[in-house]
Amino acid sequence: MVLRQLKKQIKHWFPAPVAQAHCDGPCGVYDPAAARIYTEAVVSMTRKILDLQPPADQNPQAMATYLNTMSRFIQIKEEQAQKAKEEILILWTDYFKPQHLEQFPDLHDMFWKAAKLCSSCKVEVNLQHAEELMTAVQGIHQVFWATKNRTNVPWYKAS
Repeated sequence: MVLRQLKKQIKHWFPAPVAQAHCDGPCGVYDPAAARIYTEAVVSMTRKILDLQPPADQNPQAMATYLNTMSRFIQIKEEQAQKAKEEILILWTDYFKPQHLEQFPDLHDMFWKAAKLCSSCKVEVNLQHAEELMTAVQGIHQVFWATKNRTNVPWYKAS
Protein backbone atom coordinates (compact mmCIF):
# COMPACT_ATOMS: atom_id res chain seq x y z
CA MET A 1 0.00 0.00 0.00
CA VAL A 2 2.81 2.40 0.88
CA LEU A 3 4.67 1.49 -2.32
CA ARG A 4 1.55 2.15 -4.39
CA GLN A 5 1.10 5.58 -2.80
CA LEU A 6 4.78 6.37 -3.28
CA LYS A 7 4.56 5.34 -6.94
CA LYS A 8 1.48 7.53 -7.42
CA GLN A 9 3.23 10.49 -5.78
CA ILE A 10 6.34 10.06 -7.94
CA LYS A 11 4.18 9.97 -11.08
CA HIS A 12 2.49 13.15 -9.89
CA TRP A 13 5.81 14.91 -9.26
CA PHE A 14 7.46 13.64 -12.45
CA PRO A 15 4.80 13.07 -15.09
CA ALA A 16 5.89 11.24 -18.22
CA PRO A 17 6.00 13.46 -21.32
CA VAL A 18 3.59 12.76 -24.14
CA ALA A 19 5.39 11.05 -27.00
CA GLN A 20 4.66 11.96 -30.61
CA ALA A 21 5.37 9.50 -33.39
CA HIS A 22 4.56 8.74 -36.98
CA CYS A 23 2.80 5.62 -35.80
CA ASP A 24 2.27 3.77 -32.53
CA GLY A 25 3.16 0.47 -34.13
CA PRO A 26 5.57 -0.76 -36.76
CA CYS A 27 3.18 0.00 -39.62
CA GLY A 28 5.89 0.25 -42.27
CA VAL A 29 3.96 2.95 -44.13
CA TYR A 30 6.38 5.58 -45.38
CA ASP A 31 6.42 7.73 -48.50
CA PRO A 32 8.61 10.69 -49.46
CA ALA A 33 5.73 12.29 -51.40
CA ALA A 34 4.86 14.64 -48.54
CA ALA A 35 8.44 15.96 -48.40
CA ARG A 36 8.29 16.59 -52.15
CA ILE A 37 5.01 18.50 -51.89
CA TYR A 38 6.31 20.62 -49.01
CA THR A 39 9.50 21.30 -50.96
CA GLU A 40 7.54 22.34 -54.04
CA ALA A 41 5.77 24.88 -51.83
CA VAL A 42 9.14 26.17 -50.57
CA VAL A 43 10.32 26.70 -54.15
CA SER A 44 7.04 28.35 -55.12
CA MET A 45 6.99 30.69 -52.12
CA THR A 46 10.64 31.62 -52.64
CA ARG A 47 9.85 32.60 -56.23
CA LYS A 48 6.80 34.59 -55.11
CA ILE A 49 8.83 36.44 -52.48
CA LEU A 50 11.51 37.33 -55.00
CA ASP A 51 8.91 38.42 -57.59
CA LEU A 52 6.82 40.53 -55.22
CA GLN A 53 7.43 44.22 -55.84
CA PRO A 54 6.83 46.93 -53.25
CA PRO A 55 4.37 49.63 -54.24
CA ALA A 56 5.84 52.44 -56.32
CA ASP A 57 4.03 55.15 -54.37
CA GLN A 58 3.90 55.79 -50.64
CA ASN A 59 0.22 54.85 -50.37
CA PRO A 60 -0.19 53.41 -46.84
CA GLN A 61 -2.88 50.93 -47.95
CA ALA A 62 -0.74 49.63 -50.82
CA MET A 63 2.27 49.31 -48.48
CA ALA A 64 0.17 47.49 -45.87
CA THR A 65 -1.08 45.09 -48.54
CA TYR A 66 2.47 44.50 -49.77
CA LEU A 67 3.79 43.86 -46.25
CA ASN A 68 0.88 41.56 -45.43
CA THR A 69 1.43 39.53 -48.60
CA MET A 70 5.18 39.37 -48.04
CA SER A 71 4.79 38.21 -44.44
CA ARG A 72 2.29 35.53 -45.50
CA PHE A 73 4.65 34.24 -48.21
CA ILE A 74 7.53 34.12 -45.71
CA GLN A 75 5.43 32.35 -43.08
CA ILE A 76 4.28 29.73 -45.59
CA LYS A 77 7.83 29.18 -46.91
CA GLU A 78 9.22 28.66 -43.41
CA GLU A 79 6.36 26.39 -42.34
CA GLN A 80 6.66 24.22 -45.45
CA ALA A 81 10.46 23.97 -45.07
CA GLN A 82 9.99 22.78 -41.48
CA LYS A 83 7.41 20.19 -42.56
CA ALA A 84 9.72 18.97 -45.33
CA LYS A 85 12.50 18.64 -42.76
CA GLU A 86 10.25 16.64 -40.43
CA GLU A 87 9.28 14.25 -43.23
CA ILE A 88 12.90 13.83 -44.29
CA LEU A 89 13.97 13.10 -40.71
CA ILE A 90 11.18 10.54 -40.27
CA LEU A 91 12.37 8.68 -43.36
CA TRP A 92 16.01 8.91 -42.29
CA THR A 93 15.53 7.80 -38.70
CA ASP A 94 12.56 5.44 -38.96
CA TYR A 95 12.53 3.84 -42.41
CA PHE A 96 16.13 3.42 -43.54
CA LYS A 97 18.04 0.51 -42.02
CA PRO A 98 21.69 -0.66 -42.02
CA GLN A 99 21.11 -2.85 -45.08
CA HIS A 100 20.12 0.26 -47.05
CA LEU A 101 23.51 1.78 -46.21
CA GLU A 102 25.16 -1.19 -47.89
CA GLN A 103 23.34 -0.38 -51.12
CA PHE A 104 23.62 3.42 -50.69
CA PRO A 105 26.78 4.20 -48.67
CA ASP A 106 26.25 7.98 -48.79
CA LEU A 107 22.69 7.73 -47.45
CA HIS A 108 23.47 9.59 -44.22
CA ASP A 109 25.21 12.39 -46.08
CA MET A 110 22.26 12.67 -48.48
CA PHE A 111 19.79 13.08 -45.63
CA TRP A 112 22.03 15.36 -43.58
CA LYS A 113 22.48 17.71 -46.53
CA ALA A 114 18.74 17.71 -47.29
CA ALA A 115 17.91 18.54 -43.66
CA LYS A 116 20.49 21.36 -43.68
CA LEU A 117 18.95 22.72 -46.89
CA CYS A 118 15.55 22.76 -45.18
CA SER A 119 17.07 24.91 -42.46
CA SER A 120 18.66 27.21 -45.03
CA CYS A 121 15.34 27.59 -46.83
CA LYS A 122 13.67 28.58 -43.58
CA VAL A 123 16.07 31.40 -42.78
CA GLU A 124 16.97 32.60 -46.28
CA VAL A 125 15.23 33.73 -49.42
CA ASN A 126 17.51 31.84 -51.78
CA LEU A 127 16.09 30.25 -54.92
CA GLN A 128 19.27 28.26 -55.52
CA HIS A 129 18.99 26.59 -52.10
CA ALA A 130 15.27 25.93 -52.63
CA GLU A 131 16.01 24.25 -55.96
CA GLU A 132 18.90 22.30 -54.40
CA LEU A 133 16.44 21.09 -51.76
CA MET A 134 14.08 19.95 -54.51
CA THR A 135 16.93 18.02 -56.16
CA ALA A 136 17.88 16.46 -52.80
CA VAL A 137 14.29 15.41 -52.10
CA GLN A 138 14.01 13.90 -55.58
CA GLY A 139 17.16 11.89 -54.84
CA ILE A 140 15.69 10.71 -51.54
CA HIS A 141 12.49 9.79 -53.36
CA GLN A 142 14.41 7.66 -55.88
CA VAL A 143 16.50 5.93 -53.22
CA PHE A 144 13.42 5.28 -51.09
CA TRP A 145 11.53 3.58 -53.92
CA ALA A 146 14.62 1.65 -54.98
CA THR A 147 14.85 0.18 -51.46
CA LYS A 148 11.10 -0.34 -51.20
CA ASN A 149 10.95 -2.18 -54.54
CA ARG A 150 14.30 -3.86 -53.90
CA THR A 151 15.51 -3.09 -57.39
CA ASN A 152 18.97 -2.49 -58.68
CA VAL A 153 19.48 1.21 -59.23
CA PRO A 154 21.65 1.76 -62.33
CA TRP A 155 21.57 5.57 -62.00
CA TYR A 156 22.92 5.59 -58.44
CA LYS A 157 26.57 6.49 -57.87
CA ALA A 158 27.96 7.04 -54.37
CA SER A 159 29.64 10.42 -54.09
